[in-house]
Amino acid sequence: MSNRFSSGKNSIAICDRCSFQFKLKQLKGLVIKTKNVNILVCPECWEADQPQLQLGMYPIDDPQAVRSPRPDTSYVISGDNNLGSRNIQWGWYPVGMGDNDGLTPNNLKATGSIGTVTISIS
Repeated sequence: MSNRFSSGKNSIAICDRCSFQFKLKQLKGLVIKTKNVNILVCPECWEADQPQLQLGMYPIDDPQAVRSPRPDTSYVISGDNNLGSRNIQWGWYPVGMGDNDGLTPNNLKATGSIGTVTISIS
């Protein structure tokens, strides 16, 4: 039984995206969102299926809550403001904390200096 199609090794085809001529064997099928859309494109126009287009296609189990959580008691147990787990030096409100609320120490100090510049014209 013979094949119903020719080999096509010398066939010329047109890219469905840029409309330039190529050999039929050079053209690749385009896949969008895991579906073959029956578009043949040249190697310059071909792009791999974008994985970000597949978001929401598959269920994702990503739990955020913690089962049986326990509160952080190390801050209360230590009794000292410098030993607790909340001893964090925040540095984005302008320098240090700006207004110290008493919960976290503010040891951030800003220092700066201005020098002199000498310009000589010869």
